[in-house]
Amino acid sequence: MTYRADVLIIGAGASGGVAARHLAEHGFDVVCLEQGDWPDRSAFPGTRPDWELAIRKDWAMSPNVRNRPEDYPVVYDDSDIEPLMYNAVGGSMIIYAGTWPRMLPSDLRVRTLDGVADDWPIAYRDLVPYYDAIDRQIGVSGLAGDPAYPPHDDYPLPPLPLGVAGRRVAEGHNKLGWHWWPEPNAILSAPYDGRRPCVQRGVCTSGCAEGAKASTDLTHWPKAAAAGARLITGARVARVTIGPRGLATGAVWLDRAGVEHHQEADVVILAANAVGTARLLLLSADDRHCPEGLANSSGLVGRRLMMHPFSVVTGWWDDQVEGWQGHFGASITTYQFYETNADREFARGAKWALSPVGGPLNHILPMRAGNEVWGPDHHVLMGKTFGRGASWAIFGEDLPEKYNRVELDPDRTDSHGIPAPRVTYRISDHSRRLMAFQEERATESLKASGCQETAVASMIPYSGWHLMGTARMGDDPAASVVNSRQQAHDVANLYVADASVFVTSSGVNPTCTITALALRTADLLVQNRSEQKVPA
Repeated sequence: MTYRADVLIIGAGASGGVAARHLAEHGFDVVCLEQGDWPDRSAFPGTRPDWELAIRKDWAMSPNVRNRPEDYPVVYDDSDIEPLMYNAVGGSMIIYAGTWPRMLPSDLRVRTLDGVADDWPIAYRDLVPYYDAIDRQIGVSGLAGDPAYPPHDDYPLPPLPLGVAGRRVAEGHNKLGWHWWPEPNAILSAPYDGRRPCVQRGVCTSGCAEGAKASTDLTHWPKAAAAGARLITGARVARVTIGPRGLATGAVWLDRAGVEHHQEADVVILAANAVGTARLLLLSADDRHCPEGLANSSGLVGRRLMMHPFSVVTGWWDDQVEGWQGHFGASITTYQFYETNADREFARGAKWALSPVGGPLNHILPMRAGNEVWGPDHHVLMGKTFGRGASWAIFGEDLPEKYNRVELDPDRTDSHGIPAPRVTYRISDHSRRLMAFQEERATESLKASGCQETAVASMIPYSGWHLMGTARMGDDPAASVVNSRQQAHDVANLYVADASVFVTSSGVNPTCTITALALRTADLLVQNRSEQKVPA
């Protein structure tokens, strides 16, 4: 007899882990399929001397470079930004920086306020209780009271250290009269829920061996499993299956040996990121119900991909500021140039996050230092820069464009022969104007903080960490893929829990909002379980 779950979740990362825990703790029989495996923290390279080499190959953020069995290729020949992701229990949280800002209220109302893009079908107030709850589950370190935000609950833990560089830049902003605030981070400043605090090694983006940086393999899956959720790793999903009534019946998946299985379920939740979810919806095309892709009557599945144009402005002081260490999330942040200003040639703005420069390789490769120097001058450069700098990492709000999209590639496949996603993405002229302005202001900030030299790495191609918008949320089925509960308009028992549903990108790191939305969707499923349509 085939086993049938109440809920099948596809993807065990940020959104999948949050949804699984909440549903299992409320009595749902949950099964999750994850194509990766449990991360082995003893293998994380941050404790090794060669960690900066490892993150450029076997621990790279790009699945095309990493090329592990659990990865799938992403074709990005026609993209200005390379999509980055990680396949494992915990997902891309394993290698994210851990920065944890909420969206601002204006982010959900950009059409009303600024005349661009579209408003979300939900408001900031709808997310506040879920933001507060997820902060407690994750163990966020921060300081409430940031004047850029409405008042909200204090964070569970005090903020992480500002460091020498953070204090200097904060003082520079005080002189300029510009906003700054300690950045909230999903990184522990003190012991919490059985986890150890951050040791300020600065290797966050290659995995946190201490477990101080939150990821759902630590914060959610153990509790989900204790509540009865079943997690199957090494499970590559080929398609969501549809029954005669047009409802999802489960998913076909392949194990590591290539053996095909079918997991049945009453409800299916996609949590595979905005590239993986769009790919799976397109792979699940069905001649009877959805010839152009599952849940795609609007034609918007895969469309309006957003990835946040990203620039880094680095400055150096004449003395040591220990710029090789500190959490690689951010010490301080500024929203000084975040909101629309009618005097500028663009709408919306950007968030800046102040980070360490990193280790020796990061000082002489273009990502942070802006220069690549070998031979005798290499030593001169290292003497001038190592330990003396800090970087403003700038995320510009990326407005949704229909031509930025995810499709199925006609030629490339993964190791199981399933078509790979093809990403087409162009940075708009609007974004280029926005980012040029932000880079100039960030340079001004660092000079006001006493930096003697600065360099700009503008709109870096290897920066597609933030994947959003390919199954957008909305009230109109003709202009969106899911409703405000993240339920597919076309398939009543199919939900999308990841950042595919984003209507706009905001200018902030998305993981905090991804998890809050996933918790909200799971909570609404719990509240409305008696009304949920399921296959016969």
